[in-house]
Amino acid sequence: MLCFFQVQSMAYQAFSLLVLLLSAMGFSDAGSIGINYGRVANDLPSPDKVVELLKSIGMEKVKLYDTDATVLTALANSGISVVVALPNELLASAAADQSFADNWVQSNISKFYPETKIEAIAVGNEVFVDPKNTTSYLVPAMKNVHASLVKFNLDSNIKISSPIALSALQNSYPSSAGSFKPALVEPVIKPMLDFLKQTDSYLMVNAYPFFAYSDNSDEISVDYALFKENPGVVDSGSGLKYNSLFEAQIDAVFAAMSALKYDNVKMVVTETGWPSMGAENEIGASEANAASYNGNLVRRVLSGNGTPLRPQDPLNVYLFALFNENQKPGPTSERNYGLFYPNEQKVYNIPLTKEELESGQSTPVNGNTSQVPPTGEVSKTSVGQTWCVANKNAGEKKLQAALDYACGEGEADCSPIQPGAACYSPNTLEAHASYAFNSYYQKKTRGIGTCDFGGAAYVVSQPPRYGNCEFPTGY
Repeated sequence: MLCFFQVQSMAYQAFSLLVLLLSAMGFSDAGSIGINYGRVANDLPSPDKVVELLKSIGMEKVKLYDTDATVLTALANSGISVVVALPNELLASAAADQSFADNWVQSNISKFYPETKIEAIAVGNEVFVDPKNTTSYLVPAMKNVHASLVKFNLDSNIKISSPIALSALQNSYPSSAGSFKPALVEPVIKPMLDFLKQTDSYLMVNAYPFFAYSDNSDEISVDYALFKENPGVVDSGSGLKYNSLFEAQIDAVFAAMSALKYDNVKMVVTETGWPSMGAENEIGASEANAASYNGNLVRRVLSGNGTPLRPQDPLNVYLFALFNENQKPGPTSERNYGLFYPNEQKVYNIPLTKEELESGQSTPVNGNTSQVPPTGEVSKTSVGQTWCVANKNAGEKKLQAALDYACGEGEADCSPIQPGAACYSPNTLEAHASYAFNSYYQKKTRGIGTCDFGGAAYVVSQPPRYGNCEFPTGY
């Protein structure tokens, strides 16, 4: 009889062969993850340090909101692809005067390219909701900037587009009924999509499920918003099933383009994220939810699969944002979208690259992240069940204190982890703490907040196994 590991090895070899075959057939494209580097703050590290940070986390794509010379110089020869921006306040000048666009491209693009890998220019940002009413300048500005790229022989390497917000849609539910606001269609949407099609560019879209959830938390499941396990939502028009609000939002934009006969225009999600902190009325803004959303989104994107409506088009996404920005106006959440604090410490830990995912890093359902227990295997998924395990990144001191509490005042059943008992081996703090934390969690009927222990534990949706010790699911 073949042992488990032999079967597993054979399955892995078969899977590897399949991947090679698909690669040879041209189906190996995967989605990509980038990040927005905003600088509306007075406490951020220098651009040179930021570039080193980007390299350290394996980030190969970054999006800026301007063409700051110091930042573009720091990014030179880094291997990081860059999206830059022509700000909204320059749209009128770029639209009215070709020489202005020429000078801007010469001073802000060609001066730095190709040492700095500028791959696209975002002409404006969410122009349709700009209070200064710059919508009429958008497409003329895009055309003039593109004409400037042609003059400098850069048009084949650098794309032109403009990020739109989901507020450009008249309808977004169900996704199949997606449509643009009628007032925008003829003046700007169609001309812009025509331009993108002619220049082989793509539509930039900023999508935030957080806003939809926060405003409609009584109707939208938080699991649906955070890519967690959920029953899904069936689109009454197309019959397609959606397991995440993000995919439903993206397909609503695709449907809106399709309704105007622009099915062949691709899309890049230039902003999406979830705040780790918010005001009391900003429902859902929390560190755990931010880690869940962004971590699960990364996993979803790097799977290489598209959306239900466009399954063959891999998702390309820029997370918002690299840092918490302390001078951003608006609600509390606006200043707390960062994956990092200004001191370069992580706000929470999530995988950002395929290498991290393949090495076993996971994003458990409560948003904290850690490694799958290194001494055990994960058995088959049990739908609807969850377990509590130790977060080894919390440190030995915190884990030991939490373990003492669980086995003491917490009245967890810790007898199986005593010397000589069934779950004593492996004799590690992480394994023993995981067993104790799960015992407490299950006894408390998996109630909210019963698997935290001050950050020393998190919830997983697959049953962990340390050695031969199986974790119970209830008492």
